[in-house]
Amino acid sequence: MSNPIPEFQNEDEEREFWATHDSTEYVDWTQAKRAVFPNLKPTTRAISLRLPESMLDELRQMANQRDVPYQSLIKVFLRERMNQEYRAPFNLAVAEKKSSYRPKT
Repeated sequence: MSNPIPEFQNEDEEREFWATHDSTEYVDWTQAKRAVFPNLKPTTRAISLRLPESMLDELRQMANQRDVPYQSLIKVFLRERMNQEYRAPFNLAVAEKKSSYRPKT
């Protein structure tokens, strides 16, 4: 029998709960059905970010060339860089393994 899922006050509370609990204790996944959630957008928060005017002008030009809002282009650039950073430790480990490899002669 599954435990009841607690009520959460906000997304952060729920996120913390699921990060520290095993879902199989609360959900019978053998009864799960695939669901489609069209047009869902992640929760966003407005921030204030000070950029040099020249940088903002360049971003606006680049966004205009791509026919997208400049804020969207900034999000894409941030995501790409974050993905690079997340992969960096893995790439460094692979590079170190390759550099330490010495074929037998």
